[in-house]
Amino acid sequence: MLEKEKSIERVILGIDPGTAIMGYGLIKEVKSNIELISMGVVKMDHLDDHPLKLKRIFEKTISLIDQYHPDCLAIEAPFYGKNIQVMLKLGRAQGIAIAAALSRDIPIFEYAPRKIKQSITGNGNAAKEQVAAMLQSLLKFTETPQFLDATDGLAVAVCHSFQRNASIPGKKSYSGWEAFVKDNPARKK
Repeated sequence: MLEKEKSIERVILGIDPGTAIMGYGLIKEVKSNIELISMGVVKMDHLDDHPLKLKRIFEKTISLIDQYHPDCLAIEAPFYGKNIQVMLKLGRAQGIAIAAALSRDIPIFEYAPRKIKQSITGNGNAAKEQVAAMLQSLLKFTETPQFLDATDGLAVAVCHSFQRNASIPGKKSYSGWEAFVKDNPARKK
């Protein structure tokens, strides 16, 4: 299971769990380069029954795993909010996606929302729109997803890639966006 995690090339499935809309993104990583494979959403707001929503999350996650054969799953951890019912439902959605990956022996990595935003934009408080714009620039796609949940799922996958790439010997890590821009003026637009 860990062997795939150490390979030079891997496919990462990122999921932003939700019970109304689940966002997902898949990237292919070759050494320190990443490219977009797919992203999208699973809409469940039309379903009234919570167990049916969980079944849909499980089925879609299995379908994505069987179609793209990811080497790992990166998933956003539920955030702590004031509404305990929402937190419980998000936790169930996350658990179901994790169960789907476990059923296919896929390693799982969990990231806090703030960590994901920090990794993508350099700002842990970045808006969803900022995350989406940064991903468009990084992965060179022009279409704007209908729902920002799709780019949120993609952001989890990219965040996971950045964690490994930050530990590559000789690869410089940055303390923030300003430090990166200072060392990479040609990549600024």
